[in-house]
Amino acid sequence: MQHIKTVLPPSLDPFQFAYRPNRSTDDAISTALHSTFNTIIPQQLTQKLVQLGLNTSLCNWLLDFLTGRPQAVRVGSNTSSTIILNTGAPQGCVLSPLLFTLLTHDCTPSHSSNLFIKFADDTTVVGLISQRDETDYRSEVSRLAAWCRDNNLSLNVEKTKEIIVDFRRAHTQHAPLTINGASVERVSSTKFLGVHITEDLSWTNNTTALAKKSQQRLYFLRKLRRTRAPAPIMYTFYRGTIESILKSCITVWFGACNASCRKTLQRIVRAAERIIGVPLPSLQDIYSTRLTKKALCIAADPSHPMQSFFSLLPSGRRLQSLQARTSRLKDSFTHQAVRKLNSLPALPLLCMSGTYGRIDNKVDFDFDFENESSSAVNESLAVNLHLLKMNVFFLGILKLLFK
Repeated sequence: MQHIKTVLPPSLDPFQFAYRPNRSTDDAISTALHSTFNTIIPQQLTQKLVQLGLNTSLCNWLLDFLTGRPQAVRVGSNTSSTIILNTGAPQGCVLSPLLFTLLTHDCTPSHSSNLFIKFADDTTVVGLISQRDETDYRSEVSRLAAWCRDNNLSLNVEKTKEIIVDFRRAHTQHAPLTINGASVERVSSTKFLGVHITEDLSWTNNTTALAKKSQQRLYFLRKLRRTRAPAPIMYTFYRGTIESILKSCITVWFGACNASCRKTLQRIVRAAERIIGVPLPSLQDIYSTRLTKKALCIAADPSHPMQSFFSLLPSGRRLQSLQARTSRLKDSFTHQAVRKLNSLPALPLLCMSGTYGRIDNKVDFDFDFENESSSAVNESLAVNLHLLKMNVFFLGILKLLFK
């Protein structure tokens, strides 16, 4: 697998965010492809691998690996008859996710006003509708459906949702979107990757859901105290079952949610603090730390789609500020991240390469910010793909809305 990766260009399919560090997604219409790994046609895949520059011997080896595979099912002492598989990739094989991302690398939009954001077998189309002209957006969805048919993938229209983000005072009526003759359900809010998203991009629904789920787990924390569990045990339980919920995708929504929502979530932290009997980090501190670490991680990755927002000024001491006409854009992740890095006493060592504005991937992660140890920093730099997915979701929407 490592040999295949060394042959591939680093800029290959930058909007495929699965199985790669520092990647994520957008949404306007979420399209789920089902039984993905089982539908790969080996001959079609190897043709694409040849186009990507893999040598013939390696392609033939992969073709041999994926075809003529015997498979049987065993339940207890009973074993089914064996069948030979010539399509798909083995489930659980470390090569299968990589091969699927290579299969879908040519699934790209044809119009600059649209984005295809991919995470494994989930694909999201983000379209900017200007002058009430939906032609490019609808043709892009049709192209995606045609690409799936050509590549032996089946679109699950029942799981597909369309959400329209429109902040104009006079809203336009939009005709229903259809895929393969079936209408796509249009919703005003949806649960996307565990985060509740509404058409006005407010966070009340999301924080309410987080608070409810976290409060349910406070019950078990109280049960631990009644059994006289040691504070370290209760603290570990809190970190794994309550704090992990509260800080899920926190860099996406915390900066933009209102004060009332923040207080609601912080009350849960204070309740846990009283139960355990030790001080706990506030959500503001967690947000600030994760925001800084994520910004440094993205700024150090030239192949990341969001890296262009982190451009050094000629002095090399600060990043170029991002302009925003609305508080909604000002409170988004990228704007908050740039302001956070510029507020540090000194930027970490960012090495320039090539033309002005590009940041090399050499970052001194031993930089001691917010009294974090280097080991804690390095541990946190393994950024959750689920979290990155949400960040690019809102980057795509805001980028297209304010383009």
